Amino acid sequence: MSVYRDSPRQTGPGRTALLLVNLGTPSAPTAAAVRRYLSEFLHDHRVVELSRWLWCPILHLAILPLRSPRVAHAYASIWMGDEGSPLLAYSRRLATQLQHALPDIPVRVAMRYGEPSIADTLRTLEAEGMTRLLVLPLYPQYSASTSASVLDAVYREIGRWRRVPELRFVADYHLDAGWLDALESRVREHWDLHGRGERLLMSFHGLPQRFETAGDPYPRQCEASARALAARLGLAEGEWLLTYQSRFGREQWLGPATDATVRRLAGEGVKTLDVVCPGFAADCLETLEEIAVQNAQFFREAGGGELRYIPALNDSPGHVAALAALARRHLQGWPHA
Repeated sequence: MSVYRDSPRQTGPGRTALLLVNLGTPSAPTAAAVRRYLSEFLHDHRVVELSRWLWCPILHLAILPLRSPRVAHAYASIWMGDEGSPLLAYSRRLATQLQHALPDIPVRVAMRYGEPSIADTLRTLEAEGMTRLLVLPLYPQYSASTSASVLDAVYREIGRWRRVPELRFVADYHLDAGWLDALESRVREHWDLHGRGERLLMSFHGLPQRFETAGDPYPRQCEASARALAARLGLAEGEWLLTYQSRFGREQWLGPATDATVRRLAGEGVKTLDVVCPGFAADCLETLEEIAVQNAQFFREAGGGELRYIPALNDSPGHVAALAALARRHLQGWPHA
């Protein structure tokens, strides 16, 4: 018996498609749904590189039972009704706007963990006649734990097909001019509406320090993005800071930590702090709850005044234009009809 899944019969030149991929989300703000989502996420070897013999008992006996109810409560505070979690809602809106900007190719969105899954979305595209695929992970900065994990999931599915599509992959876009244009506009729009804070803090998702030691370019790309944005905004050293959030576990992570920096700035007398998260393409639990709620509370409790979160690019026109231009560059040479 063949190990390969038969593909629909293709005639003609086939179709080119664009697949956007974001991290993922639980299907509901409940402990059971969050547990299923966290289990899939934290079983990924790219995310947690520990031995399964060591990690799985810790995950299933301690982490999932304890964290799932707390995380579900946090999701409930930001859930967007029938649209689901903000990450899913904004990712879908972004895909819709990109479809308008790229009318000659189908644009789909999938989640690395949860639904809509990469496998199901690829099968739908295959049934629609897709024979050429551009994969665009919505991670401006590359990490093995994010971008490479997306490619793993794509290969795992198309590796079972009899007819494998031509494949291209956007590894990162951390210094893309259009993306930086959109970020700069986002910050300036915030300043125009609310005035400029005393500091601009750029918070990126954290990683264990050993990822960088092993050769992951993520922190260098975060630093490059932050410096490029600061230069565009005309900020001098000392007027902006780079930090890493979402620390988990006891091992050493990239620093400085966002929560510790927020408390330190408050203690130094900073009263108004603007925070932007350039590594997040769409707003999610880590921006709307961890930054805009938790860290705002840390700032006030430490003696600060107002922490003002600047929303992610989401489906803003500048973001759509930047990703459409990025896709067009990577699609060059392929027929789009």
